[in-house]
Amino acid sequence: MTHDFPTNAASSGVKLDKKKLKSIASRSDKPGVIYILQWLIALALTGSLVWMSLGTWWVWLAMFVHGVLLTVPAYSLSHETAHGTAFRTRWLNEAVLWVSSLIYLEEPLHRRYTHTSHHTFTWWPEKDAQFPFDTPIGLKGWITEITGFGLLRFHVHVFWLLATKKYTDMMRNCSPEQEFSKMTRNARIMLALYAVIGAAPFFGIWWPIWLVVLPRIFGAPVMLLFGLIQHAELQENSPSILESTRSFRTNWLAKFLYMNMNNHMEHHLYPQVPFHALPRLADAVKEQVPQPDPGFFRTNWEIFVVTLRRSLGLSTRAPSIRQAPHMITQGGPVKPIAKRTM
Repeated sequence: MTHDFPTNAASSGVKLDKKKLKSIASRSDKPGVIYILQWLIALALTGSLVWMSLGTWWVWLAMFVHGVLLTVPAYSLSHETAHGTAFRTRWLNEAVLWVSSLIYLEEPLHRRYTHTSHHTFTWWPEKDAQFPFDTPIGLKGWITEITGFGLLRFHVHVFWLLATKKYTDMMRNCSPEQEFSKMTRNARIMLALYAVIGAAPFFGIWWPIWLVVLPRIFGAPVMLLFGLIQHAELQENSPSILESTRSFRTNWLAKFLYMNMNNHMEHHLYPQVPFHALPRLADAVKEQVPQPDPGFFRTNWEIFVVTLRRSLGLSTRAPSIRQAPHMITQGGPVKPIAKRTM
């Protein structure tokens, strides 16, 4: 099957009144500013817990909690600002994109343009620049993804390529030519900042390690669990977002951390809709789309069990989450379908 159109609501047969969509998609600075303030307050509280628990075993739990609050919203903000929908004011959007991408560990313009590719070619192998794991995913792939080793390897490689001006075909397919000099400049600045942070302990400065570096490492698996369930076990090479993308039910805390991206299918249908309006969008299209999968923990648990059973040559039917028909087998050898692009 060829792909010469963007994957979105139109390619998926979903329709929404233009006036209603315009109302839902209207941008404002206020929700984003409120979110940033709430995030900073939460980080100040959890950071204080880390600092007060230094020298005790409690510091590891404190760093994990702080790390989740640092890492998942940074990922979410980097994503939302890459779309340009977090704030109405462009300079504010771009400033937050830069800082959040610094925490997420990806050059911001590369983040933006590869993510545009992900929306244009959602879950199309070799075209989707953010295809994060081989499919069907097995236990080894799951471990590589959730530990963060796969993503870290990709990010380090991208930083090196951008810093040394070795632009790949995928980069050139995704990004405007005039943006490469900015990407190289950003990559070099970010690498210099990482080097300063890495050198800080040699000068007796340890707070970046306790409050940023270690929490960022500890928070990464939770961030990646959110990302894994977006498309895992769903249909590759489909024009329909309804077949390739998953929404899931969850609680208020996960919605805050993930900036309402539990409505991920709806986000892919209408990527111009800001994070704060995604619940309204989900309500507006609910009669045209599949029901969301069960909560964050259950969806992740079922995907983990499927990957384990697949690796053991057993049946791969999940109890309740949506799966593409070809992902459900009675066991036996695994036939590779697609290779990761990141």
